[in-house]
Amino acid sequence: MVTEELLTLVLKLIFKQKKMKKIVYLIMMLGVVLTSCDPMEDIHADIDAQEEVITGEIAYTLTDEDYDELDLSYGNFNSVDDAKAMLPSLLSDKYPVWGEGALVEVTFDVYAPKQDQDSIIVYTVSSDDYDEFGTSYGNFDDLDQIYDLVESKFPNPVNNMLVSLTYDYYDGSNRELNNGFFYSDNEWHFIEGFTEDEYKSMGEGYPNFSSEDEATAKIPIFLLDKFKYDNYAAGDIVATMYKLYTSDVSDLDGDGSTEDSTTYSYIKYFIFDGTSWSEYNNVAQETVKFGHDGSTWVPDNTIKYTLTAADYELVGNGYYKNFDVRAGKAEESETVRLEKINTILLNNFPDAEEGQKFSVSYNVYNGSNAVYTMNVIKVGPEYVLQ
Repeated sequence: MVTEELLTLVLKLIFKQKKMKKIVYLIMMLGVVLTSCDPMEDIHADIDAQEEVITGEIAYTLTDEDYDELDLSYGNFNSVDDAKAMLPSLLSDKYPVWGEGALVEVTFDVYAPKQDQDSIIVYTVSSDDYDEFGTSYGNFDDLDQIYDLVESKFPNPVNNMLVSLTYDYYDGSNRELNNGFFYSDNEWHFIEGFTEDEYKSMGEGYPNFSSEDEATAKIPIFLLDKFKYDNYAAGDIVATMYKLYTSDVSDLDGDGSTEDSTTYSYIKYFIFDGTSWSEYNNVAQETVKFGHDGSTWVPDNTIKYTLTAADYELVGNGYYKNFDVRAGKAEESETVRLEKINTILLNNFPDAEEGQKFSVSYNVYNGSNAVYTMNVIKVGPEYVLQ
């Protein structure tokens, strides 16, 4: 005999389900209840079958509707930590029947602004400078010589100050270069500019662009060819310094007039999507994997870390602040780089637990400056490649 309590239980189960096929299935169950000689036993057996844990692994990219649901009107998170805190509830709504062992790799946007210069100094290295910081041949042949000069000439830099530096550099032959040295977050950062030949390859008659729009349109095409043999991955960002012939609003030439024109240098960032470069708009894509622990979604514990000047110093690379990965050099071997990154992580994170993951970004020199990434996980007393 079917009791009122039993019918109520089954109806509640029916209306609790979100998928039509499960509604139909439960209605069929109701029919079984009405004819079964032992209805409660049959129902509980079927319910137990439905409660088996569903697991799997998928990749998911947030949509505009998802950001709206999270009350993120700008369509991005303020930080990866914010995303890790807010996304579990969204995943629970999207995958209500998934259980322990399920994995979702979520891609989302994060507001990650890059700094532009607030002030600029234009400086051309003199013969006396080469005698003091470079070589007797009237040039530099080592990047650290240039850092020494910049730090000496500008001992009290203000934050976000750009030095547009013109100098001669010997690397098999002598070349005149114009590169940037950008002071931000209490550290000088090298920003590569373009040579006269590179401006010509972009269709410029002079070593500058005539407008920002022109620079924004041409530089990504140039970078695709410049970095075609480099190890850039989707999401990597590079900083460039380009020259623009424009109004001398800051009287850079020192003639007392702001009505004339002169050449300014500007910083512009570009991001790689795996196929092409485009202007970076201060929104970066991040990907975090979430796993279900049986009751909720838990974010992956990967820490993204970028090596600092002190880190390079620790492993004997403080002079250049990078790893030399050219053919025949010791750090061409990933094993050597892994050993040095082990030294750095063990020094900087002595309390890291077993299973802690790091995604380490580091500077390399492979004939030009580039940034590589190494993903490692702590296993026992050391870090191994993921």
